[in-house]
Amino acid sequence: MLAIGTRAPDFTLPDQQDRAVALLHLLGPGPLILYFYPADFTAGCTREACQIRDLYPQIESAGLRVAGVSPQSPASHRAFSEKYHLPFTLLADEERSVADLYGVRGPFGLGVRRATFLIDSTGIIRDAVRADLRIAAHARFVRKALASGRTAQ
Repeated sequence: MLAIGTRAPDFTLPDQQDRAVALLHLLGPGPLILYFYPADFTAGCTREACQIRDLYPQIESAGLRVAGVSPQSPASHRAFSEKYHLPFTLLADEERSVADLYGVRGPFGLGVRRATFLIDSTGIIRDAVRADLRIAAHARFVRKALASGRTAQ
């Protein structure tokens, strides 16, 4: 997993509308919460996405943006986003190349680990957490990012 204080690797991935989205675009308006998750529609990933959805008004008020990354297709992300009314970007890393760049590939190269990064507007990782099975750790991370959101710009 990438260390705090390092530059976040740039990437471009399709979103849930199948539009190409680059990290630079996501950082344009300010800091970003970039979270990696194993799969759409699984119990833990759904719970995590809905926790972030429920915090989203506070996230926006703090000047932060959110993007989720997992290996499913844009169509899967679109269905997931629509079913759970997710107001943030979901990115399709079908080749797991971005997961590799961020060091969040699962054990033995299988799957994707649950990890969340706070990236400032200059592209520096300011905080990070990996807690594969502890979904609540990611919600705590987001709340901590809310408290420091303005200072991460």
